[in-house]
Amino acid sequence: MPFLIKRIYDEADPRDGFRVLVDRLWPRGVSKEEAHVDLWLKEVAPSTELRTWFDHRADRFAEFSARYVTELDSNPAVARLRQLGQTNPTVTLLYGAKNPQINQAVVLAGYLAADDHETPGGN
Repeated sequence: MPFLIKRIYDEADPRDGFRVLVDRLWPRGVSKEEAHVDLWLKEVAPSTELRTWFDHRADRFAEFSARYVTELDSNPAVARLRQLGQTNPTVTLLYGAKNPQINQAVVLAGYLAADDHETPGGN
């Protein structure tokens, strides 16, 4: 599945394909018109409790990632993203966090990419 990640504050590009905001809260200072978001899938974002606990702290990112993956395992919104990945040549996951390496979109893209590597029977 062709999932990219991009900060919502970066300029939209036609190569982004289908643009999905994966934050629970709308990013500050970005109008809906300038965001060029095709879908706001806030249901796939980390729970409020997890997001608040994480607080974008680098020392908590590994634990955050593990907890978020656990949430994703039972999140029905993941199926919507998978479907979008199958019906669009490119899907860009948009996030508002300042750090491009430490945010939920990184974890989510990795989670979705792992789908590509799974084989029948779990091997």
